[in-house]
Amino acid sequence: MSAKENILARIRSANAMHAAAGDVSFTPSERLSAHPRGPMPTMQWDALERFKACSIAAASTVDELSTRADIPAAVARYLKQNNLPMSGVCWPEFGDLDWHGAGLEMQPRPAAGDDKVGVTGSFCALAETGTLVLLSGESQAATTSLLPETHIAVISTSRVVVSMEDVWELMREEIGELPRQVNFVSGPSRTADIEMTLVYGAHGPFRVHVLLLDE
Repeated sequence: MSAKENILARIRSANAMHAAAGDVSFTPSERLSAHPRGPMPTMQWDALERFKACSIAAASTVDELSTRADIPAAVARYLKQNNLPMSGVCWPEFGDLDWHGAGLEMQPRPAAGDDKVGVTGSFCALAETGTLVLLSGESQAATTSLLPETHIAVISTSRVVVSMEDVWELMREEIGELPRQVNFVSGPSRTADIEMTLVYGAHGPFRVHVLLLDE
């Protein structure tokens, strides 16, 4: 018997013992279908406040807006404050906003290599780690969050969930079959692989700015 066969045999034997003792109420396939949660920490903090704090700790910046119509002015304000280009690309869902009125040139298309600013939405946000969750799709190009030096993400406060388990549960409820990509964004891209020196923008944006929409 090989080591692998030995391990699997011991697992099967242990499961059979638990089943005989009444400790197992469903089969492995039933367990996978049921998506049971494992042990969880208490996480009794406020989800929105936790998300904001963890986002800032991960080197993102956060702005809070009242309405969707405030997005262009908020984007323009952030870009001006940081001396960044006043043009870029956005997901089509934001193509109807008054970008010109805010002094911006924003094209509703996927980002290319020369685009410096990308504005995207977010499927949801994970409070536990201050993480944005982005799903790819025909109108949700992954390049818009990955190629530009500056990624600006819009997320509704109602879409901030507590834990990773909540993220997957929400996807199962609303999406069903997962898209080609699920991107978890926790602040700007960074690495300290070279001489333990922290470098931003190594594999993606130099900066991430979060617009929290209270709608």
